[in-house]
Amino acid sequence: MLKALVLLQIAALHYDDLRTHRPTHRPGHRAEERAGERGSVTIEHVLWAVAVIAIVGVVVAAVTSYVKSQAGNIN
Repeated sequence: MLKALVLLQIAALHYDDLRTHRPTHRPGHRAEERAGERGSVTIEHVLWAVAVIAIVGVVVAAVTSYVKSQAGNIN
């Protein structure tokens, strides 16, 4: 769980770096086209990280519920 939170924090910091960086125009490169897609990969990583955190939360809740119900059966 901690790894997922660290990944989310790193992704957010990386997105902030990409957002504030202004690309320089190099001959043969289309900076205007790349600027529109800048950060889209990072946003995708953040969304995946949020999805993984949600899935882990559901799995932890299910395992905890199962263990508590089985603990009640112990004599």
